[in-house]
Amino acid sequence: MSAPNSQPLCSNWPVTPRLLLLLPFLLGPLPARAADPLVYAGTYTNNGSRGIYAFRFQTATGKLAPLGLAAQTPGPSFLAAHPNHRFLYAVNEPTNTVSAFAINPKSARLTLLNQAASRGAAPCHLALDRTGRWLAVANYGSGSVAVLPVGPDGKLGEAAAVVQHHGSGPNPARQKGPHAHCVLFSSDNRFLLAADLGADKIFVYRFDAATGSLTANDPPSASVAPGAGVRHLAFHPNGKVLYAINELASTVTAFGYDALRGALDEMQTVSTLPEGFTGASTTAEIAVNAAGTFVYGSNRGHDSIALLAIDPQRFTLVPMDYAPTLGKTPRHFTLDPTGAYLLAANQDTGTIAVFRVHPHTGQLQPVGRAPTRVPSPVCVLFVAP
Repeated sequence: MSAPNSQPLCSNWPVTPRLLLLLPFLLGPLPARAADPLVYAGTYTNNGSRGIYAFRFQTATGKLAPLGLAAQTPGPSFLAAHPNHRFLYAVNEPTNTVSAFAINPKSARLTLLNQAASRGAAPCHLALDRTGRWLAVANYGSGSVAVLPVGPDGKLGEAAAVVQHHGSGPNPARQKGPHAHCVLFSSDNRFLLAADLGADKIFVYRFDAATGSLTANDPPSASVAPGAGVRHLAFHPNGKVLYAINELASTVTAFGYDALRGALDEMQTVSTLPEGFTGASTTAEIAVNAAGTFVYGSNRGHDSIALLAIDPQRFTLVPMDYAPTLGKTPRHFTLDPTGAYLLAANQDTGTIAVFRVHPHTGQLQPVGRAPTRVPSPVCVLFVAP
């Protein structure tokens, strides 16, 4: 198959009637090629894994070349890279800590710099602020959020701010109390948003980049439908729309975002599952492409990546396609820096599958080689060279 930026529009790619209607605004410039980046896989270390694994991603072919164990560390279930590409950060769920590593760009090996307490139980998500001086962490078990300082040497300091969520939902198995599941800084660095699965809320905090402090915004939160279980968040590139994926309901909610006030206003909620599906499934990751034309969301159970087209005027969503992930339980996925590929981590199969992204329709197609083996992958992170 030819490379994505030379692919004929309909060559081996199924085009639905909805896609045909949207083609006029989907057509645009193709992604540029970049040097081959590193890829790191965070894992659960209770099923044969030893920590974080490294790969070199070949952008010309879509091949994911294994480089071995990059760092031995317990339960690194979510990873984040510093904007300078020199440091990598990982939550350690079993030990309630966050680890800081230095990246060797040639060997991909990670050298532990230090660890800091996450100031809560079962940390599960990280985000660096726009200055690279602060790292926010979501603690799922305790339903809390902390902000840790990042030094010039990449090391983490003790938390400068800790906030405790409150609330519960109607699902007795999953929502007896708060469960912070995602942290996301606004593009202007004035706010930190935190998705809480247990409380069915997106909490909004005013963030002070000089001190790392968090204060409740006014309004302090936005709600999703009771029992939806909001999990992860992604901004549209225009900074005026937020998309939230709801784990328990298998839906995506679109919010209008007032950047001046930090306020969210619900616009729409759509399913990530095809009509007629009746099996058990939950969602996990969400991403918006750089052009702002598509939202992707992972379904665990249906084992697919849902493709949702973004209306160019209203920024609401239209379900378009569902791509099987070639494995079970796609907990996390990510688009490569060029936007030409998507990598999906199939947790229960122990594989990472690579897909080409159609440059105009956004559809996914396997690259034509077997998924890469890695034990219990639960996060995939690109680090630019």
